[in-house]
Amino acid sequence: MPLLGHAMSAPTPAPKPDFRSYAAPSLGYALFATRWLQAPLYFGLVAAQGVYVYKFFNELWHLVLHVLSGQVNETHVMLAVLKLVDVVMIANLLIMVIVGGYETFVSRIGLQGHRDQPEWLSHVNSNVLKVKLATAIVGISSVHLLQMFVDVDHTSHHSLMWGTIIHMAFILSAAILAYMSGPMEGHSQPMSGDPVPGRRRATLPSGDLNLPELGELPELPDRSDRSQRAERETGRPVSAERDPAAPVVLREYIPAQGKSGPRELKDAGGAESRIRAAGFPARKLLEEFDDDHQRFLDWETITRLGTLDFVDAHENAVFLGPPGTGKTHLAIALGMRACRAGHEVLFATGSEWVSRLTAAQAAGRLTEELAALDRYALIIVDEIGYLSFGPEETNLLFRLVSHRYERASVVVTSDKPFARWSDVFGDSPVTYAMIDRLAHHADIITLKGDSYRLRGQGVDRALAAAGDSH
Repeated sequence: MPLLGHAMSAPTPAPKPDFRSYAAPSLGYALFATRWLQAPLYFGLVAAQGVYVYKFFNELWHLVLHVLSGQVNETHVMLAVLKLVDVVMIANLLIMVIVGGYETFVSRIGLQGHRDQPEWLSHVNSNVLKVKLATAIVGISSVHLLQMFVDVDHTSHHSLMWGTIIHMAFILSAAILAYMSGPMEGHSQPMSGDPVPGRRRATLPSGDLNLPELGELPELPDRSDRSQRAERETGRPVSAERDPAAPVVLREYIPAQGKSGPRELKDAGGAESRIRAAGFPARKLLEEFDDDHQRFLDWETITRLGTLDFVDAHENAVFLGPPGTGKTHLAIALGMRACRAGHEVLFATGSEWVSRLTAAQAAGRLTEELAALDRYALIIVDEIGYLSFGPEETNLLFRLVSHRYERASVVVTSDKPFARWSDVFGDSPVTYAMIDRLAHHADIITLKGDSYRLRGQGVDRALAAAGDSH
C-alpha cells in the first residue's frame, strides 16, 4: 500500500520539449523569406530598362537627323532600324525576367482578371520562363547576325564565322532546354474567343433549353473525336451507341489518379492543402461512384471529364437530375482530382455563393472579389434549384458565371433542367443569359433514377413522382 501511494503521489515528469521540432519549420520559413532579397535585383532591372528606353530614343533621334540631312543610304537605315529592333527585343527580355522572375521566385503579382495580363504569365513557372528566355536570346542573336550580314562589306570572315557558330549554339541550347523542360503546360490552350479544336457547330431546337431567340446555339462537343481520344487514353473501344443494358464498370473505365491516370499526381502535401482549402463537404472519388445505381449515365463523358481537360480548356460541366442521384458526388470527385493535379478549387452551394457575393457588393468590392476568384481554376456551385433567388441574387450569380466565361471553369449541380431554371431565378433575360454562358463550352450530364440515400426506404419513388408533378 505505501508503494502504491508513493507511486500515485509521484508526479509524472513532463517530457522535455524537443526544440528541433520548432527549429526545423522556423529555419525553413526563414530560408523561404530570403526570397525577398531578390526584390531589389528586379528593381535594378527596371532601372536598366529605363536605360534602354533612353538608348532607343537616342538612336531614333540620330537616325531621323541623318535621314533629314541626307547623310545615310539604305544600308545605314537598315542597320539603324535593326539596332532599334535589337533594343526593343532586349527590353522585352528584361520585362520577361522582371515580371516572370518576380512572379516565379519572389511573390505573386495580383494581375488576375486584369485585361492586360500577359497570356504567358497565366501559366508561368521556372521551366516556361527558361524556355522563353532562351528563345528570346535566340531572337536577339538572329538580329545581331543579320546586322553582320547586312554590313558584310565591313565585317571580317572571322567575325561572320564565329557569329554563325555562336548563333547555332544558342539555337541548340534552346532546343535542349525546351526538350529537358518538357511540354509547357497550357501553351496549347485556346485563347478566349478562339474556336476550340475538335468542336462542331450545331443547331438544336430552342425548346430543349426554353431559351427565346437564341438562334444558333453554342458549339457542342464532337463525340466522335472524343470517343477516339477516350479509346487512345484507356486502350478500350468506346462505342458511339452504347447499350444502356450493358453499362461500363466505372472503376475499370476511369483509371485511378496517380497510378494509371492521365495526370501526374502532384506533391501529396500540397494536394492535401488544396483539398482542405476547397471546402468540400465530404471526400468523394470517381472510383467510388456506385455504378449499379446509375446504370444509364454517360460514362464516356465522365471519363473525359476525369482527365481534367475541361479545366485546362476553361470549359464547364453541369450535372442535372433529381436529389440523391450522385450529382454532388461527381462534382466533388472532379474537384478533388483537380486539387491533386495542382489546381486551386473552391466549393460552395448556390446560396453560399450568393451570400459571399452579396457581402462583397455591400462592401463595394464585388469587382475585386470576382477578380480574386480567378486564382481558382475550378469553382463548384452546388444545389442550384432547391432555393429560389430574387432578381438581385440572380444578377450576382450571372456576374459570377459571366466573369468566368471562357476564362475559368465552373461545375454546377442542379435538381432542375434548364427549362425549369426560370422557377428558380425568375423568367428574365438575365436567367437566359446565364444559361447561355454556362451551357456554352459545357458538358451537360443528366442523371436519372431514385435517390441513392433513400433506396430501400419505400419513399424514394413517391418523392420522385411528387417532384415530376410540379
